[in-house]
Amino acid sequence: MSAFKRRTTSKQPPLPPGTRPSPGSPATTITSTGIPSLDDILGGGLPLSCSLLALAPDAHSAYGELVIKYFAAQGLACGQRVCVVDARPDPFLSECMWTPGSNVPVTAPALSSPGSSQSTAADDDEEERASEHDTKIKIAWRYEQMKQFQTTVQTSSQSTEDFCRTFDLTCRIPDATISAARTEGRFLEVKPDEDIPDVSSSCHRVLRRLSEILSAADADASSPVATRICIPALGSYEWGDLSPPDVCYFLHSLRALLRRHPRACAAVCMPSHLCQEAFGGAGWVQKLGWLTDASITLAAFTANPTLTAMFSAHHGLVHIHSLPAPHTLLPPSDKFSTLRGLTSSGENNLAFKCMRKRLIFETLHLDVEGGVSERRTTPSANAMAMEAGDEHVHKHDHGSSANQPGSVAAVQVQLEQTQIAPSISQAPANAAPAEKTDNVVKKVKIKKKVGFISDKPDLYDF
Repeated sequence: MSAFKRRTTSKQPPLPPGTRPSPGSPATTITSTGIPSLDDILGGGLPLSCSLLALAPDAHSAYGELVIKYFAAQGLACGQRVCVVDARPDPFLSECMWTPGSNVPVTAPALSSPGSSQSTAADDDEEERASEHDTKIKIAWRYEQMKQFQTTVQTSSQSTEDFCRTFDLTCRIPDATISAARTEGRFLEVKPDEDIPDVSSSCHRVLRRLSEILSAADADASSPVATRICIPALGSYEWGDLSPPDVCYFLHSLRALLRRHPRACAAVCMPSHLCQEAFGGAGWVQKLGWLTDASITLAAFTANPTLTAMFSAHHGLVHIHSLPAPHTLLPPSDKFSTLRGLTSSGENNLAFKCMRKRLIFETLHLDVEGGVSERRTTPSANAMAMEAGDEHVHKHDHGSSANQPGSVAAVQVQLEQTQIAPSISQAPANAAPAEKTDNVVKKVKIKKKVGFISDKPDLYDF
């Protein structure tokens, strides 16, 4: 009898619903945030036992809270346990988006027909085509058949997939779904202003309640269900007067708590005044990235009309401060992210836009100079204005320009045209006829002279 035995893989316990192994490390289990493009930025999804911090410093928008709502809706849709840490958890969950065709939408009851789930993808494509109609550039007819450049990842066509559902911003979670989740113990709430004996700080009260909930979830070995902790407004007035050390202590303690419970993850958002460096001093945003596993900033263009006009197809920029890497030296996003596009030349700039039915993260691309609907066959308005203002440009000598703090440069364009000899038809009647060889008309091309006028000639001295 041979002493060798065939090596077989050990049977691993089944993964919790709504999770899958990470593409970077089989030992890491990831879950979806509810936004496919954000999952791609994180390297496939948010790993369990990790925390996500979404910062939104713009006070005129609530994109950070929208990310937390996606996170909570995805947890209920795939059968996971959702714990909402807020003073009003019921209104927060009732305002979350839901899958299309499963309830009465907010805008129009007629959209709740049985075929609305199949038409959602078509509606989104039609909306994107309508938005891209103005950005279409016709250079040649043969270019229209070429494949268009993709700026984001494709959404799964299966809206019933447990890992990442397809949500519609015009739909809301039905009350029956919330009641069923509460009855089954999948909807838990923690209020920061709840009175707990011998605990005065709101941060300590929340951490103690979360520790009790996660310990009870781990003790129930019959149903291995992942737990999502949703904190939509850390540091709001219900939390009391929190200082920067209090916020740092809570985020660090929350990450340590998640490490002890491998089937839990958290998504945190803070009010706009806590997301700025004016609250915590220089390097405050970087500190928050160190205290969490994944940290991003959604910098909206709402308060800056210049950026809104420059990037009309987007609603804000996405800044990445940290990415999760629980069992690896480098984040899996560096290798598996399509949107980031890490190459030898650098990393893609990312932006986001909130459409009528979904939130999308995509690569940032600039529009064509001068407007996409404008075809220039004449000099631009700026060049004409510059040429008209050349006569008002004053020349300064080198000595006076060196004392000025700023520098002003202008471009002067002059046209030279050589005198053309008169032709035979334009010659005077009393002129004697000349030979044909003497009346050869010389065609001279118009020359352009470009001169740089500056108060600092040494910068433009060619």
